[in-house]
Amino acid sequence: MPRFELNQRVKLADHYIGKDDPVYIVAEMSANHNNDFNRAIEIIHAAKEAGADAIKLQTYTADTMTIDSDKSYFQIDGGTLWDGMTLYKLYQQAYTPWEWQPKLMEEANKLGLDCFSTPFDKTSLDFVEQMNMPAIKIASYEITDIPLIRMCAAKKKPIILATGVATLDDIRLAIEACIQEGNKDVVLLKCVSAYPTPYEDVNLNMIKGLADEYGCIMGLSDHTMGWTVPIAAVSLGARMVEKHLTLRRADGGADGAFSMEPEEFAEMVKSIRIVEKALGSSKYKLTPAQEKEREGARSLFIVEDIKKGEKLTAANIRSIRPQQGSGLPPIEYDNVIGKIASKDLFRGEPLKYDDFC
Repeated sequence: MPRFELNQRVKLADHYIGKDDPVYIVAEMSANHNNDFNRAIEIIHAAKEAGADAIKLQTYTADTMTIDSDKSYFQIDGGTLWDGMTLYKLYQQAYTPWEWQPKLMEEANKLGLDCFSTPFDKTSLDFVEQMNMPAIKIASYEITDIPLIRMCAAKKKPIILATGVATLDDIRLAIEACIQEGNKDVVLLKCVSAYPTPYEDVNLNMIKGLADEYGCIMGLSDHTMGWTVPIAAVSLGARMVEKHLTLRRADGGADGAFSMEPEEFAEMVKSIRIVEKALGSSKYKLTPAQEKEREGARSLFIVEDIKKGEKLTAANIRSIRPQQGSGLPPIEYDNVIGKIASKDLFRGEPLKYDDFC
């Protein structure tokens, strides 16, 4: 039994997210606006044209995220795209100006896209709440910030939890915090906080395990290159897919190197929709087309003329195509061999029960 009784269908704006609903596809803008409002607007339009359901923002400033310090604690190293920078300088470069965000949300909604954000502290949560965003995303590095998660869950909006650096205990505590605030609308995103993520580190098989363990709707926040991993995730039960979107990787920016370009995003969406159709039902049954094609399956036929009173033998009765529905099924073959023809039988006719005795 799952550890928690979470809602198995979540309403996010006008969309539903659940096992029988279309996969909810999110374009993460992050820092790909490159400090250009018009570029941010272009990314929103690109997301719509590529088939996304939502655009996601991040709401913070360098000062709400960290402090301006050159001490070693705040230096980025370890083989990332941002080695050599301090956290403060990275966030100064990457943040989305708050005054843009109501306008970006308005433009997204005008196009029929949902728009929500990741707040990182109380001030940013209060800000996104003023915009009445339809969901709240908790970033991977904030999954241990239980007070923040409690504040977010108390807003009674769907909570989307990324697990990029989370232990199983972190996930448990985060979900418990949501439930304790009376919020059971939780979507858990399998995620790896590596940019880009090596394929061998993704471990998509964890999706089913996490769903079974916690009883939550599962999704994927993906930082691999390409769309192969999201397609595989959908086949394993992911009901939400989030990918970074930029106009062109060559344009640079803090997140550009591992982001999708619009044509790639569109191909991913198209492939996800194909996979959804192909997955179909888990209950085994034939489609109408398969039922029709069963007419081409084998049945027992008379392959040599047989006089009344003669025996049915391996020489005059065979299992051949087509028209199983017209003749006896092949499983009856051993039962009919040696029987006596009750009338004259002719080559090319299906064998029926009243043909022998």
